[in-house]
Parts: sequence; structure tokens; C-alpha cells
Amino acid sequence: MMRTQVVKLARATPSVRRSFASSALRAAEGDTGGMRSGGSRSGDAFSKREAAEEGRWIKQKEKEALEKLKEKLKMQRTHLDELENHIKELEKQSGGE
Repeated sequence: MMRTQVVKLARATPSVRRSFASSALRAAEGDTGGMRSGGSRSGDAFSKREAAEEGRWIKQKEKEALEKLKEKLKMQRTHLDELENHIKELEKQSGGE
């Protein structure tokens, strides 16, 4: 008897019924998980090794970029020297100086 009354009551009043809605947790771009206690610098040996590898990789890429820039600067310098010599030759031919 009580069961039938509870069912009738639940059907009669929609305010008694509650809808349980939950939203899925979404990670933003770049999120890799929860923070470790003690901040991002603390962690196990794997985390420290990973950070060291990342640092080495970044230094290597920066070194490669610097070498490319030095080579480009060297090429520009030789080109400028060639142009300077060409200008001097033209001045000699025209009777300048």
C-alpha cells in the first residue's frame, strides 16, 4: 500500500522528481592531467628525466637555428664584399677616385 502511494505521489508532482544532469569534464588544449603536489617542478624520476630531455631538445634546436643564421650571415657578408669589389672596379673604369 505504501509503495503504490509513493509511486502515485512521484507521478503526480513533477517537482519531487529530480533530474540528475552531469556534464563531461573536458580538458583544454595542452592539459595533461592534474597538478602534482608541490608544483610542476616536483615529481618522480620520470618527470625529471622528461624535463631534462625536453631542455636538451630545445637547446639543440636553438643551436641548429643559430648555426643556420651564422651561415646566412656569412653568405650575406661575402655577397656584400663582392658588390663592394664590383663598385670599386666600376669606379676605376670610369676614371673615378
